[in-house]
Amino acid sequence: MPAPYRIDKGRRFVLSSASGEITYAEMLAHQRDLTADRDFDSAFAHIADFTYATLGKISPEELLKFAQRSVFSPAARRALIFSGPENYGLGRMYETLRRLEGQTGVRAFRTLEDAMDWILGPLPEA
Repeated sequence: MPAPYRIDKGRRFVLSSASGEITYAEMLAHQRDLTADRDFDSAFAHIADFTYATLGKISPEELLKFAQRSVFSPAARRALIFSGPENYGLGRMYETLRRLEGQTGVRAFRTLEDAMDWILGPLPEA
């Protein structure tokens, strides 16, 4: 999974994007990359765009293990973007698992615009 990311220190959020087949090991590697970045702050919000990714290689057990760990603080908002009903369903399961861990700031979305609105607030109309 190529998973580039960008840290926007001014607006205090991280934007990650993934494409292709994603594995559990690649998700863990992405977390390691983030925490090794000197600009990373666990209090930043996170937008993870999985629009062009497939999650079919991640087992239910791996999803549960991944949901039990986080590199972001409990108060940080996290928006996950998915296309397709299967991926969106897995995203909603992840959201539920995070809530069971006491973190209510995780939500699954279908569009980048909706995710950005939730993280940063809607853009003012012209």
